[in-house]
Amino acid sequence: MLGVAKPKATAGGQALTLKEGRRQKAVARAKAWVPGAGRKLVQAASFRNMESHTLQGLLRELICSICMNYFLDPVTLDCGHSFCRPCLCLSWDAAQIPMRCPYCRQVSEKPDFKTSIPLRSLASLARQAGADSVNSSEEQFCVAHKAAKRLFCDFEKKLFCRHCSDSPNHVAHSHSPTQQAAEEYREELLKRMGSLWNMAQEMQNNVKIEDEKAGSLQEYVALRKVMIRAEYQKIHQFLYEEECLYVDTMEREANEIFQQLQESKVRMTQQTESLKEMFREQMGMCHKPDMEMLQDLGTVLERTELVQNQKPQPVNLDLTSWCCTGLLELLNRFRVDNVLSDGNISLFMCISEDVRSVLFPAYHYNMSREPQRLRSFVIWGTHTFTSGRHYWEVDVPHSSCWILGVCKDILIMENLFFIDWREASVLFSLKMNDHYYLYTNRPLIVHHVKMPVGKIGVFLDYDKGIVSFHNASNGSLLCSLASSSFSSPLKPFLCLEAS
Repeated sequence: MLGVAKPKATAGGQALTLKEGRRQKAVARAKAWVPGAGRKLVQAASFRNMESHTLQGLLRELICSICMNYFLDPVTLDCGHSFCRPCLCLSWDAAQIPMRCPYCRQVSEKPDFKTSIPLRSLASLARQAGADSVNSSEEQFCVAHKAAKRLFCDFEKKLFCRHCSDSPNHVAHSHSPTQQAAEEYREELLKRMGSLWNMAQEMQNNVKIEDEKAGSLQEYVALRKVMIRAEYQKIHQFLYEEECLYVDTMEREANEIFQQLQESKVRMTQQTESLKEMFREQMGMCHKPDMEMLQDLGTVLERTELVQNQKPQPVNLDLTSWCCTGLLELLNRFRVDNVLSDGNISLFMCISEDVRSVLFPAYHYNMSREPQRLRSFVIWGTHTFTSGRHYWEVDVPHSSCWILGVCKDILIMENLFFIDWREASVLFSLKMNDHYYLYTNRPLIVHHVKMPVGKIGVFLDYDKGIVSFHNASNGSLLCSLASSSFSSPLKPFLCLEAS
């Protein structure tokens, strides 16, 4: 019986083996041709291989192509490329207009961009993930407790281990994990960097303004030389030495002002570089590991506050008006009394476009397309001059705006006061930035002389077309206006700003 049963078992085993082989071949063919369980296994293996590459690619997208670090305050340009805002500021600071993308060189239309919140959040997570892989140094390890310093004290701005933070000396202080503290102080440093950068840009603009002041003053000094020499021609030849002395003194004073402007420019330039250097230093600190950055944070913040409190003072461009010997005696030979009437009337004065551009410049006043109206008290003269030389003195308030001079005619219509500025020669007193300046309309410039106190003398040489203004207290020249000739009767007037 055993001999008969054994062949049957062998035959059955061979049959099962053939069936299993056919089934495996069928499964193999199904895996090869039909998407099913076998292909899913292959795909799962492929996904595991791709996962590492995808993560690396994602991290590369969070790296600024300028500093090669994770983004700090990332911004995205019109072309789609993203950079750290500090990196973009430094890159564009040395670039020429128009601004271009540092990567693809495409022109960027907008000078200001909003922070990309998603990129900033991802970069922050990437920094925190990479912080754990940084090797701890001896300074980051507490020798007393043989533990890592993983807490940051907001009060002392230092790193502590868990045991130190629980000690009686520090238990009352606020502590936070180093990664959290580092990100919070990165945000604060970025805000301070923004303030530093704005100050640096302001200093650069101030340097340009100082250059413009120097050029304006240089032109004015040349013009004033002509006025002074013309004024001294009215008196005798023996005053020639005084004339030269006056000019030389003014040139020395102007040179001193130029030197002050140059020194001011140098200080502003140096402060600009200091601000930028501090900006770069703080930018570098932001890229340091958390614990290394937080160790020097207190000193850097104190230096930043100290620099931000240092602002240069503007240079006073006023020149001294020296007395011209004998000039008052000469002018008084042509003195006319009671030139202006005792009465006055409250009116609105209409200011012409060219005079308005100086009295109400765009950077100080809100410009309007409508004619500018100035509420004022107007006093005009009973005299009308058609020839000869005439001199009169007028009391003007020191701390007020006023207009003094001569004009062709005065027209009053519907409570408005009109002056033909083309036929007028006037001196303005205008207050700007808590300082009073003197202007004239021909030429339309500011005169860098000290504001007179008390009376101002007006001299009119009708035949030569000259109107000059003087400080009546010492006889010094304020300014001299020359015209080719006068062809119409001239009327003196004074306009005071209404309170």
